[in-house]
Amino acid sequence: MNQKVLIANRGEIAVRIIRACHELGIATVAVFSTADQDSLHVKIADESICVGGPSPHDSYLNINNIISAAIATGATMIHPGYGFLSENAQFAEIVESCHLTFIGPTSLVIKTMGEKTNAKKIAKAARVPIIMGSEGTINSLTEGLMIARKVGFPVMLKATNGGGGRGISIIRTPQEFKTMFTRTIHEAEASFGNGHLYVEKYIEAPRHIEVQIFGDKHGNILLLGERDCSLQRRNQKMVEETPSPAISNSVRLRMGQAAIRLAKEINYTGAGTIEFLVDHKGNFYFIEMNTRIQVEHPVTECVTGVDLVKEQIRVALDQPFSIKQHQIRKTGHAIECRINAEDIDNNFLPSPGTINRLILPGGLGIRVDTHIFAGYIVPSHYDSLLAKLIAFAPTRLEAIEKMRVALQQFIIEGVKTNIDFLEYLMRTEAFINGQFDTNFITQLLESAK
Repeated sequence: MNQKVLIANRGEIAVRIIRACHELGIATVAVFSTADQDSLHVKIADESICVGGPSPHDSYLNINNIISAAIATGATMIHPGYGFLSENAQFAEIVESCHLTFIGPTSLVIKTMGEKTNAKKIAKAARVPIIMGSEGTINSLTEGLMIARKVGFPVMLKATNGGGGRGISIIRTPQEFKTMFTRTIHEAEASFGNGHLYVEKYIEAPRHIEVQIFGDKHGNILLLGERDCSLQRRNQKMVEETPSPAISNSVRLRMGQAAIRLAKEINYTGAGTIEFLVDHKGNFYFIEMNTRIQVEHPVTECVTGVDLVKEQIRVALDQPFSIKQHQIRKTGHAIECRINAEDIDNNFLPSPGTINRLILPGGLGIRVDTHIFAGYIVPSHYDSLLAKLIAFAPTRLEAIEKMRVALQQFIIEGVKTNIDFLEYLMRTEAFINGQFDTNFITQLLESAK
């Protein structure tokens, strides 16, 4: 292909995208900060260019520098990965205006679905169940309290432009609402540059289930199944799996149909994820849409055999899917553990430093997506994700056992990691039996104190 893709990201996802491009015969350009000059994505790309200093705002969030890098290197396409600018509608719009191809949905769709209250209205129009709450952004503490009392405590205060588990407060009393209102505004402003909030009924002990959809520019929408992302700490996912052990085939069917209706409502193109909360009765409620590739996409690739990153590139080039819906056969079970550089004995604080020794697990059904190597310096400026460990097997219990062994054989020395905690998690009776919710890890940690 006579194309060149600039990857506006770093770490394991940049490596993942570069490899997919090379398999398609597409040249690649890596951007990097001064802190990442020796990173793996820089080493394996065809070209690389520095876009600023260590701070994300000086480099990976610097739109002017990234666009300039694309033009300077003759890139024809930009892949944003996840995080950073991946769901920044302004960035996508500038890419489009520069006659470059943005590998993802249109800037209009990103903007439309990125504003959470607007996304709920669209979901409602598509007959997708939504959680009770404010119709739009709340304008004052008084208005927010009135809505909270109407839907009934507990409620959540959420940033309208939020994501990644930030800008969310769970509130159980009117007094707590008053206390957390200003604090949540400040967190939203700091994280997203926008302090607007909305109110939503809090679903006690839910499962977090997301549905992977994919749209091309020929009007086709693919459904690639769900992922259970309920194992979280502070709203940050730690373990994901597919299929979910918690939902029935009936719920799975209805949830998938709802996701397709929503995708068609907005003429969606590219990889997208519709996220739901599921209560103990099997009722599901739309919470948001992620208009990008997800961190946990490998588990879907394992059970479907579909390379989601390659499909993203094909769709961006106006090509139809390489596979039809009836050809997708989901087999087996896949689990992903996020390996992070963090000190589990010190409240999971990030643990930057130099990796002195590294041994990666392997064997049939084991996949490691990573950017680290012996001698790699883990910077303090970015997310602490070091690797994604994926286990795939015919059954869930076999996948759990593979994951246990792989975690035992995953050796990283020089920085602290959460590997031991993840291995412990795999051995808990509740996880093995599939009996957990979004509060499970928090409760597990509290019981261990």
